Amino acid sequence: MMVYSMKKIVLASTSQYRRQQLATLGIPFDSIKPVFDEDSVKHQIINALKHPHAIAQKLSHEKGASIAKPDAITISGDQLVAFEGDILGKPGTAEKAIAQLLRMQGKTHELVTACTVFDGLKPIDILNITQITLKPLSVEQITAYVKLDQPLDCAGSYKIEKHGIQLIDSVKTEDFTSIQGLPLLALAKVFNSLNIAIPFLNGTK
Repeated sequence: MMVYSMKKIVLASTSQYRRQQLATLGIPFDSIKPVFDEDSVKHQIINALKHPHAIAQKLSHEKGASIAKPDAITISGDQLVAFEGDILGKPGTAEKAIAQLLRMQGKTHELVTACTVFDGLKPIDILNITQITLKPLSVEQITAYVKLDQPLDCAGSYKIEKHGIQLIDSVKTEDFTSIQGLPLLALAKVFNSLNIAIPFLNGTK
């Protein structure tokens, strides 16, 4: 008989997107802001590690580690866009969002999604790389899109789950859910390995 984990589950994020995603697994969880000053150390991490995959994984790890506890399952994540040797983060302003999309239009970029699951204090790393190619777009089209979706808090300056899908020509990925911030397919497998019961699949409510 399977014995399921009774550890409390904590999402180390206050992102509405990640909260909504994790909720689809039907598992009760708390959402807590990491005690990690990302802005003060991000440039140091970028300069030290250089590779976008390692940078995203390090940032994800540090967010989770800042609040992980021995008696909890803690889930953290980080996402960035790698394009032509540069790392593109959240634009923050409409002007920067337009500039990012203009630069990437008609070309392919990498959406790097890192996730760390702490089983107590033991980290389990997940990394998903999605290749996204944008359509050739005009300044007018991009400006209209940014005004419509306001993707100022999204790496890459688009919301693929909303009108941003209209900007995209093709997507190549092993886990389409990772595009929104959490790789749910891989995360569900980790939950299974940790004996965390997913409702309905395990006959629980």
